[in-house]
Amino acid sequence: MAKDVTEADFQREVMERSRQVPVVVDFWAEWCAPCRTLTPTLERVAESLGDKVDLVKVDVDGNQSLSREYGIQGIPAVKAFRDGAVVDEFVGAQPAAAVERFFAKLVPSEADALVRAGDEESLRRALELEPGRADAATALGRTLLERGEVQDALDVLGPVKGDFAAEGLAAQARLRLSHDSPNGALTEGLDALAAGDHQKALEQLMTALENVDGEDEELRDQLRRIIVGTFNELGNDHPLSREYRRRLATALY
Repeated sequence: MAKDVTEADFQREVMERSRQVPVVVDFWAEWCAPCRTLTPTLERVAESLGDKVDLVKVDVDGNQSLSREYGIQGIPAVKAFRDGAVVDEFVGAQPAAAVERFFAKLVPSEADALVRAGDEESLRRALELEPGRADAATALGRTLLERGEVQDALDVLGPVKGDFAAEGLAAQARLRLSHDSPNGALTEGLDALAAGDHQKALEQLMTALENVDGEDEELRDQLRRIIVGTFNELGNDHPLSREYRRRLATALY
């Protein structure tokens, strides 16, 4: 059963508690027929998740300050709190499947927990549970590259599509495998990336890109992926990202 919460204990039961587990708040009223339909569904789904989530109820008639603070204009209104802030919400009675999806987004999956653990065994298990998961593949692929297990890194990263970081690391692996004795700017750029020297890496990789034979589209594409992946790692607002993004655009177009 959902616990009744009032203005007096909302801070403790919702705001503070949400720093330990997600808290779902059901804003309702006794006279609200849709509320009487929705609340049992909320309680059933919350109960199925055990101690992974809390469900509480706020009577809007008896707690009008909370209703105003959270902009309650129609009920039932359901808001999910994490770390003291609203992270998701919906208004109106919803079918059971929609309620289940709402809760599922709040409660970390087994794979989520494994990715947070971050060790190699956990990352491999996360990929078994969710093949192609970008954050797990990126973390594991980076570890394998650092260890010199380039083909294994590519096997992990290759299936991931649409993620700049993973695609950049996969491109690094492909270039290392296809250039047994690489020379010049390409070598220096890859080595600088491995050493964490992003400024030198971007400078050398851009030089390599600018000097690629115009017909070698494959090499140009792999270099582009590495450079964009580095921007992603640094953050798009990083000074190096801003500086070299302009240069990349000029080199490509």
